[in-house]
Amino acid sequence: MKRVVTVILVLLLSSALTTPAPAQIFMGPNSQKQAETAAKKEKKTELKNAKKKQKAMRKYEKREQKAERRKR
Repeated sequence: MKRVVTVILVLLLSSALTTPAPAQIFMGPNSQKQAETAAKKEKKTELKNAKKKQKAMRKYEKREQKAERRKR
C-alpha cells in the first residue's frame, strides 16, 4: 500500500516539474498567431496529462477496492 502511494506521489510531482514555461515571446509579423498556437498546444497537453492522472487514480481506487473485497 505504501508503495502505491509513493508511486502516485512521484507521478504527480514529476508531472508538476515537467510542465512547460507559461508562454514564449515571439517576434515578427506572425507573433500573435504563434503565441496563440503555442498557448493552445500547451493547454491541450495539460488536459491530456490531467486525463492520464485521473485514469491512474481511478485504476488505483479500483485496485484498492478489489484488495478490500479479497480481505473479507
